[in-house]
Amino acid sequence: MIIVLKNGVSQADVDFLVEKLNSYGFKTHIYLNEGKTVIGLVGDESVLRDKPLSSFPGVEKVVPVFKPFKLVSSEFKKEDSVLDIKGFKIGGKHSVVMAGPCSVENREMLFEVASRVHASGARILRGGAFKPRTSPYAFQGLGEEGLKYLREAADEYNMLVITELMDPRDLDAVGKYTDIIQIGARNMQNFRLLKEVGKSNIPCMLKRGICATIKEFLMAAEYIASEGNYNIILCERGIRSFDSETRNLLDLSAVPVIKGMSHLPIVVDPSHGTGRRDCILPMAQAAIAAGADGLMIEVHPKPSEAMSDGDQSITPEEFDILMKRIKIIAATVEKHIEE
Repeated sequence: MIIVLKNGVSQADVDFLVEKLNSYGFKTHIYLNEGKTVIGLVGDESVLRDKPLSSFPGVEKVVPVFKPFKLVSSEFKKEDSVLDIKGFKIGGKHSVVMAGPCSVENREMLFEVASRVHASGARILRGGAFKPRTSPYAFQGLGEEGLKYLREAADEYNMLVITELMDPRDLDAVGKYTDIIQIGARNMQNFRLLKEVGKSNIPCMLKRGICATIKEFLMAAEYIASEGNYNIILCERGIRSFDSETRNLLDLSAVPVIKGMSHLPIVVDPSHGTGRRDCILPMAQAAIAAGADGLMIEVHPKPSEAMSDGDQSITPEEFDILMKRIKIIAATVEKHIEE
């Protein structure tokens, strides 16, 4: 349920209403929407059946939200959310590119990649320090050592850091080094992890699970928002398909569909979405044309020697071509690539 307040409502009326709603057992989320104060409610709405909310001072209207996700819905907030993370904007007309190796393998390689992708226009450095791998014997990442390298390289080139958090017990350690927490596809429905990230207020990017519907994807984002963290970026990274020609089926139709259902920005990961180096450029172009608010691209100086996901990594030279192409496409759909 959403309560829209009248223009010029007094702070005393807002405080009175919030206090009442809290006494009914609701969590309240206050937001300014098109100049009006809006209160989103999370809780058991059946207790409001005999409560005359419309007659409370300052209330303009009460709007029921029938979707299972409320705070991330386009009903709660009609205009697109634009995240401002240390001056870099994501959402609305602002698109951003996140690039880097799948795994942080060593300091030298990471600095080389950071230098090259920054020169081409990427402003967020990606890299895995804790790597979730299908095999327990595969490279699992450098841990905190990798986080330190990420921070150092990003600071050297004035970039933001995004890296994956897999375990709520690592939240403080990861949060110390990163600007954006990545929640991977495997953990999209790790509800304890989602709640802890929601309490942290650190910007986060939530990847769609490989078997998740769009509604389930948005419900997972609602877990984060319901704890008070609205700094959420969604990421389409492919879903499971019957066809094995690509690693996953990159669902680009999810971009316009989600934009009609939610105010959150959505980026696309064509590296994981296809698992094929030769598909990354065309799918990156298509994603921007579809209205994506950004891209996540895996880049490695020597993909054939990468310790993880070399088949879906492109070289810095290929990345430079990609950036030049998407800037042209972004302009045709009235988007701006943040640099």
